[in-house]
Amino acid sequence: MKRWVWLFAVVGVLALALAGCGSEKATEAPTEQPKAEMTEAPVEKATEAPKEEPTEAATEAAEEGPALGTEENPVIWVLTPSQDTQKVLAGAEPIAQYIEEKTGIVIKPVVPTDYTAQQEALCSGEAHMAALNTFGYVRAHERGCADVALVSVRYGATSYKGQIIAGADTGIEKVEDLRGKTFCRPDPESTSGWVIPKLTMLAAGIDPEKDLKEIVDTGGHDTTVIGVYNGDCDAGATFQDARVLVEDKYPDVKEKVVVIATSAPIPNDNISFRPDFPEDLKQQIVDALLSLNETEEGKEMLKGLFSWQGLEPADDSFYDGFRQQLEAAGISIEELGK
Repeated sequence: MKRWVWLFAVVGVLALALAGCGSEKATEAPTEQPKAEMTEAPVEKATEAPKEEPTEAATEAAEEGPALGTEENPVIWVLTPSQDTQKVLAGAEPIAQYIEEKTGIVIKPVVPTDYTAQQEALCSGEAHMAALNTFGYVRAHERGCADVALVSVRYGATSYKGQIIAGADTGIEKVEDLRGKTFCRPDPESTSGWVIPKLTMLAAGIDPEKDLKEIVDTGGHDTTVIGVYNGDCDAGATFQDARVLVEDKYPDVKEKVVVIATSAPIPNDNISFRPDFPEDLKQQIVDALLSLNETEEGKEMLKGLFSWQGLEPADDSFYDGFRQQLEAAGISIEELGK
């Protein structure tokens, strides 16, 4: 009997010991698993997922930059430096302001140092639109940098003439008399100030590079007239009649500076755009410019810029006649630009 009592006692102790081990395991397992769930899954969601999308969007916005035609990224309008820089800017800025008020498109007028710099600004993409002279347009279009949209109107016509002028006391009466003389020109790429006069002299048997005593670049049609007026040059070339540009300051300019030759009609200057310029912005600008024809205030603005009296739509074929003149003379655009 004692032996059975002792055996039951041992079994009871063992049962209690096993029960203790089971409860110990039950308390240990829950402490490990919750820790893993609390430290790993929430960290992934909080630090990785939210960062992906905002970073990509911000990068795209930075790459695109400000929209063209805004204060931060204005449309650059490069102008022909045919007259005094400040005078040209004074004529262009009111028109740019008008376009902005009409369309919301911000335009910044710029006057380069010379005609070549104007074309380079357009062809390099530094400028988006331009007011180009005839030769400058033909050359820029051939390079794939310009497409005409509007042509200027003066005195009811979309063409003009050039003239060769001389000092009244120089004894120069005809083109042949220019041999051995000092000649003023606005710029090597001025249509009426050099391209056409050069052809005229060649037709008269004078090689300008060899037969003229000196060629002086004055930087403008007005300064060319002044150069001849002051006797700095014996003769020169300008558009017809550039003498009026300085008549206020030199009232006797038409007496001291005489016209010895007049050219055939030359297609007028224009407003052109780069071929890749956004079509919607281009149309808005063109429409705004054409609306200047409709009011006296608008006409005054146009008059202040290169003496324009109006603007008309045009395409590249408008300049085919001028190209034919060059071909007939047997001289290429590249040769004339030298």
